[in-house]
Amino acid sequence: MCRGGPRMSTRFTALPFVLLFSVGFGLNSSVPSLRAQNPIPAKELIGGVDWLNTSKPISLRALKGKIVLLDFWTLCCINCIHIMPDLERLEKKYSKELVVIGIHSPKFENEKSSENIKKAILRYEIKHPVVNDANKAIWNTYGANWWPTIVLIDPDGNVVGAKNGEGNFAQFDSAIANLVEKFTANGKLKLGEPNWDLLKESSPEKLRFPGKVITDPISNRIFISDSTNHRIVITDKAGKTLDVVGGGGSGSSDGDYSSARFNDPQGLAIKGNLLYVADRKNHLIRVIDLDKKTVKKIAGTGKQGKLTEPTRGKPLAIGLNSPWDLLIHKNQLFIAMAGHHQIWVLELDRGQLRIFAGNGTENIKDGPPGQANFAQPSALATDGSNLFVADSETSSVRAVPLTGQGNVKTLVGSGLFVFGDIDGMGPKVRLQHALGITWLDGKLFVADTYNDKLKTLDPKTKTAKEFLTGFDEPGGVFASGGLLYVADTNNHRIMIVDPKTKTADKLSITGLELPKLTD
Repeated sequence: MCRGGPRMSTRFTALPFVLLFSVGFGLNSSVPSLRAQNPIPAKELIGGVDWLNTSKPISLRALKGKIVLLDFWTLCCINCIHIMPDLERLEKKYSKELVVIGIHSPKFENEKSSENIKKAILRYEIKHPVVNDANKAIWNTYGANWWPTIVLIDPDGNVVGAKNGEGNFAQFDSAIANLVEKFTANGKLKLGEPNWDLLKESSPEKLRFPGKVITDPISNRIFISDSTNHRIVITDKAGKTLDVVGGGGSGSSDGDYSSARFNDPQGLAIKGNLLYVADRKNHLIRVIDLDKKTVKKIAGTGKQGKLTEPTRGKPLAIGLNSPWDLLIHKNQLFIAMAGHHQIWVLELDRGQLRIFAGNGTENIKDGPPGQANFAQPSALATDGSNLFVADSETSSVRAVPLTGQGNVKTLVGSGLFVFGDIDGMGPKVRLQHALGITWLDGKLFVADTYNDKLKTLDPKTKTAKEFLTGFDEPGGVFASGGLLYVADTNNHRIMIVDPKTKTADKLSITGLELPKLTD
């Protein structure tokens, strides 16, 4: 889980129930008796600057009679993203009894913007109200110190449990079921499904939050992860649609192009007639046979993996954790394993999967690959000798020797809560949650995502400079044929940049339609 950082208030004794957070107040057998002896009234949600996915602000007082879950999250946090399916399951299971409210308390400056949060709501397909807690007023009131933190409130308006981190679905499911039984019996539970005024996508573009893009100079094709449409779009260099793989809603199934299903596909890599896909929310690596027009999984179990489980061996027997980007070097498929804060490698010729770098601790630390720390690595590039990593949560760029020998080195970036928008050299440089990186003509081009820019980085001098603006949270950049292909994620488009002239042109995609959703 993501720590709240040094600017978070630590005055846990301000309110009685805040103290309970600090000593591990959670869902366990002691909660009912603890609550009965000393009821803990939930504090009102005061201090938010905007309410989203609803037509008006929501008060806890108005929700008396309902079970309420408060989800403290921030849009960059991989752990927050991981629990979204759990929240959706709970919302569907207890559709008449439960109300979920997202409390978006930001880490990065970019995340204070209601417009950026709106786009995240659409990108993550969130179906409940979200309050923009830009100044962390609600966060501090509840004494939260980690993303995500979930607070459970009963129909009487009392806090009856709280947990931070992910993997707590069963506990909340059991606790909610107990509350349903108890408050049905005493007649205090109000049934009825909420009718929120949900945000709707208004863009005329046929792509939806494309995460990554690559090209194949041999076949002159462009491959796009059309992430929120849950499909891979294949065009020629002029933008004519040649094939669409998947679509029809999220899912996880192999088969031909029309029957295959993905869930938020991200990183892509190509070798011959095989296109590899980081199927992020499915925690899988899939391969598309471009000749046979088929899709199959080649790594992952389909369930989110844990570092306490096996992390070396046959790829289909090992659980992955939010693979975000891919890169092929010779017969090695490198994987930016964002959820594990590591780099993994799949030996394609041997059929073996293993950790390549990172010990799983979310932080920034150099040293031998097995001892180094990463924080949500989200993009990969290479110069043939080094693997360069856009390490998003530390707003850094790291270098790892492809041989696996030697040390991981940080080119720019200083810490989990050190970010900004500053050009310069080495420790003076500031990026903000960079999600894309590529190598061209002796330097790196970085998609400095939350600064809405492309930047250049010379790995020898560690000098970073602004290169081009005009994007909206670009999530991917790929160099090919002397050009840069940019996944301009929040603008729902692919841009083609000539680095010599600094001109950028939109790839005009023809013959592409929005997918038709299927059950």
